[in-house]
Amino acid sequence: MKIKKNLIIWLPRVLGIAFVLFLSLFSLDVFNEYVGWSIFIPLMIHLSPALILLLLTIIAFKVDLIGAIAFLGFSIFYIILVGLSQVFMIILAPAVLTGLLFLLSWFYKKS
Repeated sequence: MKIKKNLIIWLPRVLGIAFVLFLSLFSLDVFNEYVGWSIFIPLMIHLSPALILLLLTIIAFKVDLIGAIAFLGFSIFYIILVGLSQVFMIILAPAVLTGLLFLLSWFYKKS
């Protein structure tokens, strides 16, 4: 029973951090286009979604509902932005899964 409780509580947090790291990998293409100090602003622009999700994931360590809203909201925003294509499911699926797991954790703690 203790293992199940720990899994429900910690899995969304670990997946949230892993998803943020995965999302931040896409910002590395900036290094091919810019050199020197001119790389800073484009890098921050590319990293901004990952940094926002990281901040919300840190907040979600205390309030699970924030994590559910953040990741499911990101998923809805992403669908609106790029549409539902199989190619983009590699980004969408982990975000939806993490959001649903945060929601499950919130329901588990609430009951």
